[in-house]
Amino acid sequence: MNQAMQEGEKRQTNRPLVLLSLILGMFMAAIEGTIVATAIPDIVGDLGGFSLYSWVFSAYLLMNALTILIYGKLADLFGRKPIFIFGVIVFLLGSLLAGFAPSMKLLILFRFIQGFGAGAVQPIALTIVGDLYTMEERAKIQGYLSSVWGISAVIGPALGGVFVEYLDWAWVFWMNIPLGILSLIGTIFFFHENLNQAKHKIDYKGSILLFIAISSVMVVLIQGGVVWSWLSAPTILLVIIFILAMILFILQERKAVEPIVPLSIWKNRLIAIANCVNLTSGIVLIGLSSFLPAFVQVVMGKSAVVAGFTLTAMSIGWPIASTVTGKLLIKYGYKTLAVIGGYALVIGGVFFVLLDPAKGPLWAGIGSFIIGVGMGMISTTFIVSIQNSVKWELRGVATASNMFMRMMGSAVGAAFLGGILNSELKSFIHKKGAGEHLSIDSANQLLGQSGDANLSAPAMNLLREGLTGALHHVYMGVFIFAVISLLLILIIPKKRA
Repeated sequence: MNQAMQEGEKRQTNRPLVLLSLILGMFMAAIEGTIVATAIPDIVGDLGGFSLYSWVFSAYLLMNALTILIYGKLADLFGRKPIFIFGVIVFLLGSLLAGFAPSMKLLILFRFIQGFGAGAVQPIALTIVGDLYTMEERAKIQGYLSSVWGISAVIGPALGGVFVEYLDWAWVFWMNIPLGILSLIGTIFFFHENLNQAKHKIDYKGSILLFIAISSVMVVLIQGGVVWSWLSAPTILLVIIFILAMILFILQERKAVEPIVPLSIWKNRLIAIANCVNLTSGIVLIGLSSFLPAFVQVVMGKSAVVAGFTLTAMSIGWPIASTVTGKLLIKYGYKTLAVIGGYALVIGGVFFVLLDPAKGPLWAGIGSFIIGVGMGMISTTFIVSIQNSVKWELRGVATASNMFMRMMGSAVGAAFLGGILNSELKSFIHKKGAGEHLSIDSANQLLGQSGDANLSAPAMNLLREGLTGALHHVYMGVFIFAVISLLLILIIPKKRA
């Protein structure tokens, strides 16, 4: 796209209304990953299928991760607008059907449809912003956009609880419909895109191989150690399929005329390192948002409102840091600000390593705020610097690859840190000689505040002690990945934005 075409697009496009439409779309897709959490007990109560409940979360995450890179490439080939509109429509269809789901299996199917649409919404929205705004403007705007993900992660569970208590769990899905319609209206009528119409060859083989590879490893992460043992035949088979599919995928991308994931972007040192940091910082983020409420409510004995406050502190630190970073990016360059963000992650990680019941929720809230600051600084600097380092025709896939790595980090982190929690708690119970009477399922009852009447006071105290130790190991893992994130940031090539 030449300069004249870009200027024409800016004259025709109502940028404030388009930006608002993109923010609505991003918020809609981001919050759907967390809002279901507080509604799941009521959903299971109505639909049954308790053994399948984890797939309500996993189905959405799986399809989102699987399609995000493919949509990024399609947006580079056919334009941002049609791909974004397609994603929102598919997402709304899945949301409408999910609210009417008569069974758990159908709900999981509709969550797959939601995820299939969501894969196009967030990365394409960020890419459109990269097209519409200059480098100076984009540094400020991306600060607002990057905070959407963090805010939605905190607002989601609380909003889901409100819907369940005062309306019906179906509204957890139906709330997306007005947001999506407004997003569509703004994009269709106020965003105008100029493209060179040309025939393109879509890399179908690469898409299929990528789908097989990622779906295999995601299923292993979800099922391994829970439904299957790590050395079971299904786990080993899926790992082999993942390795073979990835090898074939790389070979295919090398010879494809228009590869779905151009390997050249991974030769860019900035992009490669930034993507790795997004993977490790995604683990830090999921470790905080998934396990902190359990520590505050069960170990500290505080209310859900107080637990929510500790996470809300992160959602306050994130947008503040994003906004400030956007304003300072041109002056100081992305390397300096990314390093400061990396140190913030490590400092926040130290707070959680030292966390114990006596320190109280304020200590946890401070640590949460500092990690939010780190995430805000890192996400803003990386998106702007990556989009500034590639040509227009690669901007979509470069942006999508960065978001994909954070999603993979969250998926890997949830599985890895959850495995640490379960193994440490199980080991503690057996060391105390309570293996015949207590199990990890007993701790699940304690976490869910159900079945407490069946547990004696000594058993509850034992479980709390075990959970405290297990969560300490989880936070050690969070701290280690925060340190890895900082070390990776330190080797990013130093360039002015």
